[in-house]
Amino acid sequence: PASLALFFFFFCELHSEDVGSTRLYFVNASLQKITYSSSVGVSLPCPAGGTPSAILRWYLATGDDIYDVPHIRHVQANGTLQLYPFSPSAYNSYIHDNDYFCTAENQAGKIRSPNIRIKAVFREPYTVRVADQRSLRGNVAVFKCLIPAAVQEYVSVVSWERDTVSIAPGNRFSLTSFGALYISDVQKEDALSTYRCITKHKYSGETRQSNGARLSVMDPNESSPTILDSFQAGEVHAGQSIELPCIAGGYPAPTVRWLKDGRPLPSDARWTRRLTGLTISDLRQEDSGSYACEVTNSFGSKEVSGQLHVIDPLRVTLSPKNLKTGISSTLFFTCTVEGSPEYTITWYRNTEPIISDQHISIQGQHNDTLQITAAQKFHSGAYQCFASRKGHTAQDFSIILLEDGTPRIVSSFSERVVNPGEPFSLMCAAKGAPPPSITWTLDDEPVVRDSTYKTSQYTLSDGLTVSHVNVSSPLIRDGGVYRCVARNSAGSAEYQARINVRGPPRIRPMRDITAVAGRNTYITCRVIGYPYYSIKWLKDGMQLPDNHRQMVFENGTLRLTDVQKGADEGTYLCSVLIQPQVSINQTVHVTVKVPPLIQPFDIPSTSVGKLMYIACVVSSGDMPIRITWHKDGQLIVPGYASGVGIETKEFMSSLQISKVTLKHNGNYTCIASNAAATVSWERQLIVTVPPRFVVQPNNQDCIYGKAGVLNCSVEGYPPPKVMWKHAKGVGNPQQYHPVPLTGRIQIMTNGSLLIRHVLEEDRGYYLCQASNGVGSDISKSMILTVKIPAMITSHPNTTMARKGQTKELNCTARGEQPIIIRWERGDTVIDAERNPRYSITINKKGDEVISTLKLNPAERGDSVFFSCHAINSYGEGRGLIQLTVQEPPDPPELEVREVKDRSMNLRWIQRFDGNSIITSYDIEYKNKSDSWDHMYTTRNISPTNNQANIVELHPACVYSIRMYSYNKIGRSSPSKELTISTEEAPPDGPPMDVILQPMTSQSIRVTWRAPKKELQNGVIRGYQIGYRENGPGSNGQYSIVEMKATGDSEVYTLDNLKKFAQYGVVVQAFNRAGTGPSSTEINATTLEDVPSEPPQNVRAISVTSDEAVITWSEPPRLTLHGVLKGYRVVFWSLFPDGEWGEMQNITTTREQVELRGLEKFTNYSVQVLAYTQAGDGVRSNVLYIQTREDLPGPPAGIKAVPSSPNSVVVSWLPPLKPNGVIRKYTIYCSSPGSGQPAPSEYEANPEMLFYRITHLSRGKQYHIWAAAVTTAGRGNISAKVTVEPAGKVPAKILSFGGTVTTPWMKEVRLPCASVGEPAPTIKWTKDRSESIPVTADSQKQILSNGTLVLRSVKAEDSGYYTCTATNTLGFDTIIVNLVVQVPPDQPRLTVSTTSTSSITLAWIPGDNGGSSIRGFVLQYSVDNTEEWRDVFISSTERSFRLDNLRCGTWYKVKLAAKNSVGSGRISEIIEAKTHGREPVFNKDQPLLTHINSTHAGLNLQGWTSGGCPITDLMLDFRPKGTWAWQSLKANSTSQLFLSELREATWYELKMKACNSAGCGNQTSQFATTDYDGSTIPPIKSARGEGDDVKKLFSIGSPVILVTIGVALLFIIRKKRKEKRLKRLRVNHLNYSVNLCVCSKNNRSIDTPVKGPPQGPRLHIDIPRVQLLIEDKEGINQSVNPQNFCTGVSLHHQALIQNSGPLIDMSDIRPGTNPVSRKSIKSAHSSRNRYSSQWTLSRPTQSHSTASARTLTSDWRTMGSHGITATESDSYSASLSQDTDKGRNSMVSTESASSTYEELARAYEHAKLEEHLQHAKFTITECFISDSSSDQMTTGTNDPADSMTSLSTPSEPGICRFTASPPKPQDYDRGKNVAVPIPHRANKSKFDMRNRRGGFENLTLTISSSALGRLQKQSVGAYSKSYTLV
Repeated sequence: PASLALFFFFFCELHSEDVGSTRLYFVNASLQKITYSSSVGVSLPCPAGGTPSAILRWYLATGDDIYDVPHIRHVQANGTLQLYPFSPSAYNSYIHDNDYFCTAENQAGKIRSPNIRIKAVFREPYTVRVADQRSLRGNVAVFKCLIPAAVQEYVSVVSWERDTVSIAPGNRFSLTSFGALYISDVQKEDALSTYRCITKHKYSGETRQSNGARLSVMDPNESSPTILDSFQAGEVHAGQSIELPCIAGGYPAPTVRWLKDGRPLPSDARWTRRLTGLTISDLRQEDSGSYACEVTNSFGSKEVSGQLHVIDPLRVTLSPKNLKTGISSTLFFTCTVEGSPEYTITWYRNTEPIISDQHISIQGQHNDTLQITAAQKFHSGAYQCFASRKGHTAQDFSIILLEDGTPRIVSSFSERVVNPGEPFSLMCAAKGAPPPSITWTLDDEPVVRDSTYKTSQYTLSDGLTVSHVNVSSPLIRDGGVYRCVARNSAGSAEYQARINVRGPPRIRPMRDITAVAGRNTYITCRVIGYPYYSIKWLKDGMQLPDNHRQMVFENGTLRLTDVQKGADEGTYLCSVLIQPQVSINQTVHVTVKVPPLIQPFDIPSTSVGKLMYIACVVSSGDMPIRITWHKDGQLIVPGYASGVGIETKEFMSSLQISKVTLKHNGNYTCIASNAAATVSWERQLIVTVPPRFVVQPNNQDCIYGKAGVLNCSVEGYPPPKVMWKHAKGVGNPQQYHPVPLTGRIQIMTNGSLLIRHVLEEDRGYYLCQASNGVGSDISKSMILTVKIPAMITSHPNTTMARKGQTKELNCTARGEQPIIIRWERGDTVIDAERNPRYSITINKKGDEVISTLKLNPAERGDSVFFSCHAINSYGEGRGLIQLTVQEPPDPPELEVREVKDRSMNLRWIQRFDGNSIITSYDIEYKNKSDSWDHMYTTRNISPTNNQANIVELHPACVYSIRMYSYNKIGRSSPSKELTISTEEAPPDGPPMDVILQPMTSQSIRVTWRAPKKELQNGVIRGYQIGYRENGPGSNGQYSIVEMKATGDSEVYTLDNLKKFAQYGVVVQAFNRAGTGPSSTEINATTLEDVPSEPPQNVRAISVTSDEAVITWSEPPRLTLHGVLKGYRVVFWSLFPDGEWGEMQNITTTREQVELRGLEKFTNYSVQVLAYTQAGDGVRSNVLYIQTREDLPGPPAGIKAVPSSPNSVVVSWLPPLKPNGVIRKYTIYCSSPGSGQPAPSEYEANPEMLFYRITHLSRGKQYHIWAAAVTTAGRGNISAKVTVEPAGKVPAKILSFGGTVTTPWMKEVRLPCASVGEPAPTIKWTKDRSESIPVTADSQKQILSNGTLVLRSVKAEDSGYYTCTATNTLGFDTIIVNLVVQVPPDQPRLTVSTTSTSSITLAWIPGDNGGSSIRGFVLQYSVDNTEEWRDVFISSTERSFRLDNLRCGTWYKVKLAAKNSVGSGRISEIIEAKTHGREPVFNKDQPLLTHINSTHAGLNLQGWTSGGCPITDLMLDFRPKGTWAWQSLKANSTSQLFLSELREATWYELKMKACNSAGCGNQTSQFATTDYDGSTIPPIKSARGEGDDVKKLFSIGSPVILVTIGVALLFIIRKKRKEKRLKRLRVNHLNYSVNLCVCSKNNRSIDTPVKGPPQGPRLHIDIPRVQLLIEDKEGINQSVNPQNFCTGVSLHHQALIQNSGPLIDMSDIRPGTNPVSRKSIKSAHSSRNRYSSQWTLSRPTQSHSTASARTLTSDWRTMGSHGITATESDSYSASLSQDTDKGRNSMVSTESASSTYEELARAYEHAKLEEHLQHAKFTITECFISDSSSDQMTTGTNDPADSMTSLSTPSEPGICRFTASPPKPQDYDRGKNVAVPIPHRANKSKFDMRNRRGGFENLTLTISSSALGRLQKQSVGAYSKSYTLV
């Protein structure tokens, strides 16, 4: 089909022509849907047109014509379809909700538009609604406008309001394309507003406002994501944009990830991720697919997905276009459709669907090809291709013109003369439709293509057919008359001309010719050769022409016109004169044939049953003649079937019909033919039949507005013409008038009358009359009755009513009786019987029914739509009435926008205007203490205003304000009364008594008093302190700081000032109104400080190998910050192994210093600092210097061993002091008694530490020594060794022993090279006392050369390693002391001194780990926080002061040292508190200074600050006996007045003063005086409190009783539990153990402790977990809590269960223990740390001091084989909210950092609420070291042993723990924890009952801080106790 279509396209293009100026077109082919309002109507121009003007018509999609319906529908003359506004009762879906199309028709054809859906929309009542929403704070809230489905298509959201203020998109508010409102980052204040959506009807323009929705904002609570708004599957057109919403809530805030077809979104600028979701712009078809939105947080995930289909709009192209071709052509039309698939194609010709037949076929997979074979004239017209997909249609059309395409010659050749052999070419071009084919003849003989004649033919793009004949080498015979003939199916055309070829002339033989009489004949003389003189024709000896019918052309052709038989028949002679008097001749005979001639005849009309005779006579023509008859183009076969007889003679034929019937009607043709031609004569036979009724009209009923058919069917011949007439009225018909035939009324083909839309005026008599001119006319009458359906003819669209009055609503209906009228309010049917407020009455007036609905009274809620429905048997009508109930307006909502000292700006919102326009507003205001009788009024404020300014008010005065609004109905009630205080005025006086006092080098304390009271103009809120530097170079501008006022006397410290600089200071007071004047400037100078920059241009020059000179210049003057006292040079050496030498310093006042006595060829680090009276300044950058080279020292060791009978091997060690770069070694060898005066010298590379000396004599002794050489020369020689070469050599080791130092976790190689014969074996052992063999494993390897390789060395790898080389002749050994450097030990940190803002710390460094300490890291934080701050301190410092701390605040501090290996373990956390305490009110000071009837003065100077400035002072007071407190935040001035108090009233007063150390409270009672100043008696009882108190008491009493009952029940249950525990304790408890942590850093027991004594507590700081273990019972105060301790390690089961070891401690280096084991003797073993060290002790009966022993927890998982005790002491546990109480017995401890990370991770993921409640913790075994024993052993599980083993004093040990999962029965029992089971170190068991002290069990109470999923309450408010057994 594709190739066929291409062929057709090419074929048609060749013959395509412009159809001409006649054309058709579309104005708007994309118009496919029209929606309009029923109250407005619509005008729709026809989207098609044409040139010249086309006839425009409208049709329904069914093909029915559009007819006019009065006042409903009308088609204008210009083709515009007009649909008028209509009432709901006139709605007709056939008209108002249907598919239409329009056609345009002219000479070119007829086209139709796509179907256009026209739909009318009613004005229907509807409401929009917004639902309340809930959201987590910080999440996104989604509000949606809920629109009823019935109007959702036409109503859209235009805006949102927040508290009546339109929301502008931006900030946190987003409006989506689909009308939703998103609020991001929801805050608490968002819950204070109401949210409304505003909608607009697209067609009626009506707007609606929704209800006000609220937002509930909840605090974040951990939860999985919840989808708040999502998207669904949908279709969108390409090129548009789409928004895919995806909003989720949850905590933590979920993350959003978008996927397309299961893969992440590709990078594309068209895809934008916004808060509202995913926006895709400029959609493309490849964007189609499945989209998924995944929202995830740590508690789960959700997914929403949908399928997006991007629809490419359909585009149709039909080819070819505007084609003009001939009849019988074959045509192909190709319909190309672009866009989305799944479409259907429909073909139309001249708006009629195309149906396949013998000429037309529809082909292709999608029916996209139309083929027309042998096209006929009727196939011309407009062809349309429609492609449709889901309601969308596209089309294209083509105009085809088929015409008679008889060929015509448009270009030809001319006569010419050529020479023989001279080639020539002839061309003939012709046009026609279809394109013609051209043939050639030469002298009437066909030109045959051969070697002589070459022919060709082709067709051009314009349809021109061109043919050529080429003769390449012509001969004489190729001359003659050439003729081209163009033929096609429509006819033929020809052209001829002579071509003369030079040569002797001659005439070809000519054939005889037969001519037809009456036609033209041509006779050609077939002469060839050239030249000749002339050609003549002769007949009967006479030269032609001899008459007008003969003509001889120049080329010798004879034409005979209108050939006649007698005159033109005969022999003709062609004579050619070739030479003078010489001619050549040739004859031809012409025979003339005469065609038949039929005498004309007519056929008269006849009637049925008569006889008919028709004769056909041929008057002339050559015989024989054949005569035949045809009827309607078909041959007549005589006989009975046809009822026709035929009689034929020689030249005539007759047709006979014996009985004429209707079937004999038709066209009869007589055809006569002979040899000459065929002729015919045709006439019509008409058989007439009078008309008669087939179906007679009958009386008929039709429904108004519906279609009706009046039946009337007739027959006859000629077909009768039916005419309908109409007589109006229901009585006897008076006069009939022809029925006007319009689009609404038409006569059907069978004669029936179709009324498409019955109207009331169509009723009456109808007459059906038929006639055909045969016989008399026939007619029949009928009566049409029009039934009227019920319809509302009159009702008010809108009406008003006043609230509280009676309102009547009337509806008038008409139609066929009976009519029922029903009333509805909104969508609810009104039942007047059940609702007495309604009453319905019915009245009949003629054919109308009037229904009245009475509302008594009308209410605000009646402002809705009411509808009356009229119903009868033929239909239903509806009338819609909008009732508006008017009333006085609601009072405005008044608010204050701005308050000034003497004016205020008010704004109001008028919520409900009473359904009547607001006419004005009134504002009334007064002093709060006055009555409304003394008010001020502002009247008649314009209703267009929503704000007003009230002026001429008094500053700092309290006013009451209210407001009224007015409409034509009346005045509103007063608005809510507002109480407003005017603003204060700026102060008029400066602060007094300003004093400056320098405090530090960067701070100055400023003190002052408040301005005079009469100049303050209100409450002083704070002060602005301006300060500026007055030294040279300052800009003179003040820097301003502000502070809040705290009292009458103020203090502020200016910080971050320049050091040792003079400053000028001014102070200004301010209140809410502004800032007052400044004080006089006062100057002060900051204190000296250390220099902030080092000396400049520091240089170092090496003078000699042990001397260097250091020079520098003074630091910049501005950085000295004081008077320069001198300089200090700090220097230290850097050894090749990375270690530092001892740090030294030299002090001088000069700018140069000589350093003498330095190590030779050694690197030194040098720093220089300047110092002032305040101390040392900043050190300069480290400057590196190297002393010069010198002679090296002797090699550190030398060995010489025989290796063969004539050679020895010498090895040596490098010099201890190389004093330069060793360039080579010289080895000397001499033999005593050899007679050689000088020893032999050998040189070795500096990298080689051994040398083989050969060519020696066996058995001869040799002395060997060595020396090192540097660039300075040869150094001292080594010791001399003696060696004797030998044949058999005992084993000797070439390598040297000694000490090897390395950082931990490195690889170490210990060489042990040996010689001997036979070859010795190498063996390594460790520890000289035990000689433990060293075996190869993953860490250790012994190489073939004897080298021992140790990988990743640890501290325990330190020790003495012995290498032994052995053979049969002897052995040799070396000992290597391996020292592994580790991070330094933890320092011992103590508190030296404290102040209000500083803490001075001191420390003693621990072991340096084998490497010099590089510095210290000090960390500190406020207690109960984990916000640690770091301070880096020099390695030489042993104390440090923390400055700028908060007054009266506890701080936690820890310290760690750092060496070349890394940072060491952090010290124990110590706690210290800066000086200061919470404020206290001095009891010696009076609280109240004076009291009158309305005021009370408070004395605030009675508060003592406690050493820390008071920051807040809060007061609460209330009349005694009332509930509500009045709160007031006060400045700490000397006096404060309480105003507006009640006269003669007792008041309760609470005061709270706070500073950084805490808050102090003070309460009091006072009474105001009577109006006359007299005092009132004290309150004796609560009876006089007033009725309100009694009412509250009566209400609260039941609640209180219930609360007391619940509390008693709780106490009883608790007491029972305590008794049960006590009973168990008496039976089983013999000993008790108290828990704490001991440390040398504990504060002294003498530290003051407030409150009752508190038991020792264990405080473990773990990230996000704080565990506190505390003794509830307390300890005896006489016992020193430092010795009253025990140690315990805890594990939650989540750390251990099914998880293996929590931490592998095998690689952790040992730590230092305060009580170290005596068996540890190695120096490297003393650094044994990195585990938690807690101390265990027991109480004694004599309360004497008990020695502590340390238990170390190593966090390992061990098998549980202990026992569980059955009783426990009671311990409490709470969140670690530590205060001063009990701090003397508490100290923090921590384990390795990795342990804390594991603990934090485990606690984070454990469900503590479940696991801690039921888990069992078991201490499986303890290792206890006896003071007299050197080893640790494991004891037994015996309970007695376990209990007594812990009583031994001074026994260090270690305990291990396991935990088991809870058993089912544990959920019903108490909450229990297992007890540690220690074991004696001795191998034999011993009885713990023989020991003093011990314990049976341990009870712990554990509470978690705000962990993961357990954030139920704030810290300190949530605590749960668990008992662990």
